[in-house]
Amino acid sequence: MDENKKQQMNDVLALFYFAYKTFTEEPNQIIQKYGIQRVHHRILFFIARFPGLSVNELLALLEVTKQALHGPMKKLVEKELMISEEAAHDRRVKQLFLTDEGRELEKELSNRQREQLSAIFSEAGEGHEQAWFDIMEKLSKTRSGYEAWNIKKENK
Repeated sequence: MDENKKQQMNDVLALFYFAYKTFTEEPNQIIQKYGIQRVHHRILFFIARFPGLSVNELLALLEVTKQALHGPMKKLVEKELMISEEAAHDRRVKQLFLTDEGRELEKELSNRQREQLSAIFSEAGEGHEQAWFDIMEKLSKTRSGYEAWNIKKENK
């Protein structure tokens, strides 16, 4: 990689960092009021998309271990933002659901981010949203969580 291209990619990396900070800033301020963190938001997000999601399916989506997920899930249950129920088809399977308060919190957090992206895409003009989607998809395709996401969407 020549020096000009290297500098350009460094600029892209810096912009990616600053964009992520901007994208998560408002939701982070909201979740701090609940005494939770970014990982909790991700959990809420996926359960909201797929009510009744099993713990194993959530592990696959988030690409984390049971040990890493146990604490954050316990906190969400304690804060009455989610519940875990035995599946009707197999009592060993735990299905995850958001409580009314959990649904409202997730909706507020995701709405802020959807509105932010929508405004940026509108301002950028035609074609930019698809280009951004294509780049994000190319970055995501090697992730097992992305594959799990697509499987869940198709089976929804």
